[in-house]
Amino acid sequence: MNRRQVLGGLMALSAAACTSTQTQPGRRQVERIGVQLYTVREEMTRDAAATLAAVAQAGYVEVETAGTGNLDATQFAQALAENGLTAPSAHVPVHLLEQNPDGLLEAAETIGYRYLVVPWIPPEMRTLEGYRKLAAVLNRFGETSARVGVQTCYHNHDFEFATVDGMVPMQYLLDACDPRLVRFELDLYWATHAGADVRGMLAAQPERFPLCHVKDRAANGDMVDVGDGEIDFPALFAAGSGLAHYFVEHDQPQVPLQSIRRSAAALKALRF
Repeated sequence: MNRRQVLGGLMALSAAACTSTQTQPGRRQVERIGVQLYTVREEMTRDAAATLAAVAQAGYVEVETAGTGNLDATQFAQALAENGLTAPSAHVPVHLLEQNPDGLLEAAETIGYRYLVVPWIPPEMRTLEGYRKLAAVLNRFGETSARVGVQTCYHNHDFEFATVDGMVPMQYLLDACDPRLVRFELDLYWATHAGADVRGMLAAQPERFPLCHVKDRAANGDMVDVGDGEIDFPALFAAGSGLAHYFVEHDQPQVPLQSIRRSAAALKALRF
């Protein structure tokens, strides 16, 4: 079996209500669009309250955090409320799952996170033993977080699809993580960039993927604003019937606030 066949066989499972609204067959749309605040990280550092106001003005109703900028958790929660925003999800460093689990769950209670997502692991962890440890850490923290109604998740890049010691890490994590305790945020750009059968992953057992990152890919592989690339988002969203939250993201936008406005307009216009 070649690498593409292995990737094409990746599966998924989870249980989350979809925020898409059915208007007529094949005419659904994303009603509650979100943005990963890493896209506007410099603006968040300078003035998080003003940045959240700009995010709301761009048409977003949900945010996923990568830190709370220059605000503490209480101030951030207040700024969200003032701008009609919610933060159902947060990216959290993997080491904090073991070193400060109570702090993560306290922040979740204050801000209202329902998902805590490990967004990345360093290169030294990308070994067979490293992935075994990661799965164990995710399962342990997932059991703890589930007790307070918070779902533990893992977010992929492209490296999870490259074979390591005869196994594909993404498949390993899907198999080794308890589906009741650990779910996944599928980054549609990175999975596509890796050559995975993204539609197949979402369609096989879609409830395993309640969250996704919506970022587009140009023909040359560059990351671009939603609508400026070649990813068939309607097909992926239609396959991902378990998707509940759609977070726009761009890792290196030239003009961040302009980027999120363009992506919001494109995502609002999609029908699937």
